[in-house]
Amino acid sequence: MVAQSDIEGLPGVGPATADKLSDAGYDTYNGLAVSSPRELSDAVDVGQGTASDIIAAAREAADVGGFESGSTVLDRRNEIGKLSTGVPAVDELLGGGVETQSMTEIYGGFGVGKSQFSHQLAVNVQLDQEHGGLAGRAIVVDTEDAFRPERIDDMVRGLDPEILEAERERRGIEGSIDDEETMAALVTDFLKYIHVARAFNSDHQMLLAKTAADMAAEYADDDRPVRLVVYDSLTAHFRAEFVGRGELAQRQQKLNRHIHDLLRIGSLHNVSILVMNQVQSNPDSYFGDPTKPVGGNILGHASTIRVYLKNSKATKRVFRLVDAPNLADGEAILRVEDGGLKPE
Repeated sequence: MVAQSDIEGLPGVGPATADKLSDAGYDTYNGLAVSSPRELSDAVDVGQGTASDIIAAAREAADVGGFESGSTVLDRRNEIGKLSTGVPAVDELLGGGVETQSMTEIYGGFGVGKSQFSHQLAVNVQLDQEHGGLAGRAIVVDTEDAFRPERIDDMVRGLDPEILEAERERRGIEGSIDDEETMAALVTDFLKYIHVARAFNSDHQMLLAKTAADMAAEYADDDRPVRLVVYDSLTAHFRAEFVGRGELAQRQQKLNRHIHDLLRIGSLHNVSILVMNQVQSNPDSYFGDPTKPVGGNILGHASTIRVYLKNSKATKRVFRLVDAPNLADGEAILRVEDGGLKPE
């Protein structure tokens, strides 16, 4: 994080503007460098010309905005973490797991298990890399009142005993995993590193994205940095508040700003952005599956990886990779059990 005195050294930034920038969450050169003049102008109440000067100076200070070689991009991609789902077939389809610095979208009908993924990954992200985690913490923005601590309890208890024992030792919890008191303490410690907020409307949801960015910056140097931000679901409030074709453009513009706020968190803080999405039926479809995700092309283009989750027999689910820049389309089968997501 850049000191306020350093930000004040940028053109057009005095003490008052520096305070406004800090309050709006612009407390790093990188954060300023990837902003747009209009966005910055609205956030801190300065002219767009001044905002452009501030952004240009921040880009120069942060060395952002120029070209770089493909090998440099490869080196940066080698820093990307892979978060395991706990299902080998799904991880293989995803190229090793849900990656950081990207947005992964999972869409599907109600009751298909989207929230099960959000709960499971909030647990798995806390594991060490040896066991498929990222040794970090999770932020969960709940727009549908779907988060249940009891489900986290089930999933922690459903982990492999070897992993549970390793986590008990790493977290400094005394006792045996066969003892109920020890397990209760372990579950409580897992819950401690899952930060949950209920979003009551789209404006509140967007505000929570800025709060999540602040938390990612706050814990950047912590032994448990933020490595996962979950929105369950991304589009529920937008869909409810903007009804009809007359409000479609306004909805999509607002959703677009929100998505870019989330992508910025992923890029700046090496965080995996996981969003759940609702679906709608296409009445014009006479052949094939009429199900399509909400959000239109804006969300489709913004999602790095797009997954369609479908029901199958009993506890089986079909995990279909629909779109990814470097992965082949394909399907994997998993089960949603009492102990969490399990292989077929």
